[in-house]
Amino acid sequence: MRSAQRSLCAVMLTLQAIVLFLAGLVLIGAEDVGAGTAVAIGLGFATACLLAAGMLRRPWGFALGWVIQVAAIAFGFVVPLMFAVGAVFAALWTGSYVLGAKIDRERREREELEKEWAAEHPEG
Repeated sequence: MRSAQRSLCAVMLTLQAIVLFLAGLVLIGAEDVGAGTAVAIGLGFATACLLAAGMLRRPWGFALGWVIQVAAIAFGFVVPLMFAVGAVFAALWTGSYVLGAKIDRERREREELEKEWAAEHPEG
């Protein structure tokens, strides 16, 4: 069975990749940053998000996701609006992480109870 935590967190990181790439492009007009540098920053953030989404099968994939959340908020020192956007994504990431783990735990508990019930009530 697929992990709800991994699925929810992967969706959040994928959406965040799009937003961070576009935020990188905002640097072209909003700050004194060259187009190449702005695109590189946006692509760097997007690539990190997508790599983390793909690595969520490993525990350090989630750690990378947390690092990305901190980096997205810190990006607010360059693009001030990213303080708010980064905080929103950090909240969504946290919700995905916590609620996904809860769903996974409850699924496992249900499977165990169903096995116990089936053992106690064999079909005749």
